[in-house]
Amino acid sequence: MSNRNQHDKEAPKKTHQVRRLFIGRALRNERMEGELLPKTIALPIFASDPLSSVAYGPQELLMILTLGGAAFLTFAPTIAFAVALLLTVIVLSYRKVIQAYPSGGGDYEVAKKNLGRGASLIVASALLLDYVMTVAVSIASGTDNLISAFPDIANYRVEIAFGFLILIFAINLRGIRESGVSFAIPTYIFITTVFIMIFSGLYKVFILHETLVTTSSNYHVSAVDEYLSNPAQVAVILLLLRAFASGCSALTGIEAIANGVPAFRVPKIKNANITMSMMGAVAVFMFLGTTWLAITSGVQYLESGH
Repeated sequence: MSNRNQHDKEAPKKTHQVRRLFIGRALRNERMEGELLPKTIALPIFASDPLSSVAYGPQELLMILTLGGAAFLTFAPTIAFAVALLLTVIVLSYRKVIQAYPSGGGDYEVAKKNLGRGASLIVASALLLDYVMTVAVSIASGTDNLISAFPDIANYRVEIAFGFLILIFAINLRGIRESGVSFAIPTYIFITTVFIMIFSGLYKVFILHETLVTTSSNYHVSAVDEYLSNPAQVAVILLLLRAFASGCSALTGIEAIANGVPAFRVPKIKNANITMSMMGAVAVFMFLGTTWLAITSGVQYLESGH
């Protein structure tokens, strides 16, 4: 009987120790203010999704255009500017959402207060699906990029992807501030490397007047009749719209800052709006710069050795 009582006393203690291991020590209410985020930490937390999308947005845009042949790449700058314009409009719109709905409800709260409960549930479902797809696409893209740098680990693709998922899960369990510090370092490294890449291209083209060349191989962009037996099947408008839609993959996650206003330090609305503007400016520059660099250097997308 005594052993049973001792076991009953030790069980909650072990549960508490496991909980502290994964989610950390419980905080008192008076310490919660110190857990609120400054702009420098909030940016990598809430903007890591749209900023990381820049890594595959231009690729998707150019990949679709090449299906129509090399001539279709002339539409790339126009489509890229259209995507950047749409991104700017969305950022400005969410700045208004932050001012009008600072409680952190975001799109759900806007839909519920203006369109009713049914519409808000649809928005919530769309956001949930968006977040799930964003995590899946980001992890898959990160895994592919890692394998491209280290081809020998290609056979462990699934294990690497699951490892990234578990890592993200574990970091987020530690709380928003601690996860912010963890995400800040790789996010700022990513931004810095993309900026270095773009400015290096600008320097070589406009200062050194060098021609950017990505490969000396005899690769070429296949014409459309190599993909379709009947060229009449090509719908130019639909191809351009699809390229625009693919480029809009760079717009994912912009709403995260509007959803996280309560996590900002006081003044919350001002800090959230500044962070939103910073995110928009960096994302637009990275998207346009990466697209320009890809077009100027003649980057070509190859798959399965073709």
